[in-house]
Amino acid sequence: MTNKIPTTIITGFLGAGKTTLIQHVLANAQGKRIALIINEFGDVGVDREVLAGCGDENCTEEDMIELANGCICCTVADEFIPTMQTLLARENPPEHIIIETSGLALPQPLVRAFNWPQIKAQITIDGIVTVADAAALSEGRFAANEAALDVMRKSDEMLDHDTPLGELFEDQLICADIIVLNKTDLVSVPHLQKVQDELARHVRPGTTIVKTQNGILDIAALLGMGLASETDIDNRLSHHEKDHDGVPHEHDDFDSFSFTMHGSGSREQLVEAIQKAIVAHDVLRLKGFGAIEGSAARLAVQAVGPRVNTWFDRPWKPDEVRQTSLVVIGQSPLDASAIKSTLRTGEAS
Repeated sequence: MTNKIPTTIITGFLGAGKTTLIQHVLANAQGKRIALIINEFGDVGVDREVLAGCGDENCTEEDMIELANGCICCTVADEFIPTMQTLLARENPPEHIIIETSGLALPQPLVRAFNWPQIKAQITIDGIVTVADAAALSEGRFAANEAALDVMRKSDEMLDHDTPLGELFEDQLICADIIVLNKTDLVSVPHLQKVQDELARHVRPGTTIVKTQNGILDIAALLGMGLASETDIDNRLSHHEKDHDGVPHEHDDFDSFSFTMHGSGSREQLVEAIQKAIVAHDVLRLKGFGAIEGSAARLAVQAVGPRVNTWFDRPWKPDEVRQTSLVVIGQSPLDASAIKSTLRTGEAS
């Protein structure tokens, strides 16, 4: 085990703060060579761009690999295994690997891949971290759905599954070694306790729940766990494995599309357009970059539910096309035409 390269899998629902957590880890790596595998759902490499701006010597271009061809759990053989083999074949391989999964990823198939003969002798899962959004959970966006559907199941024998979102969230929780409960500063103490109590119902006994704000915590709690989690996969079965005899999961319940426009008016106009689109069309997640009229800097956009966060992350490069590029994720079917029309209300005139 000591000769294997440790790998940390960071999963969690959409917008929980996985990228922010990784940025914190990189900023406190203390010289450790870390390779990142970033799994995007959509074809705009938003998370990779954010990480590329971390400014740390251990966060180099060659150490960041983006898998943008769909959920990593569905492309294990085609993309993940070859990617790991490439990393392992380097003359100076990484000392630690971090995998940021898509918010829609089912972690169990990825964990099983660490037992594949092609990589088993050289890497191991140091630990699995699931990031949860305390503010979203306290608002009942997911917990309320779970409770309502639980009542429906009990009253109707034909209903034996949770919503796709609730089921996926539970699968991520049951697979975790540590739950990072993020954004706790946005929740009152009584509501936070309720969120913790609800999470505790869905995790394996002994799973640690760590409260944090902005993904800031001692990285010693994340790296160096040495758990070899891939050897314990039978205790982390997903709903699909338990209820469907191992039938691979599908993403037909989710939809995503990328959208670009020449540029946006003011920052306020873009944010207002995004908020309208989210409310009107039940968008789960929206992220990307905006080109604001009159600004020499690129505007990063991260939206989850009704909350829209924006900040100018860096100046536009001379050879870059200044345009607003967004990825929209929601439950299928998304009315892409209507959503694009709403977003265009924030376009520069």
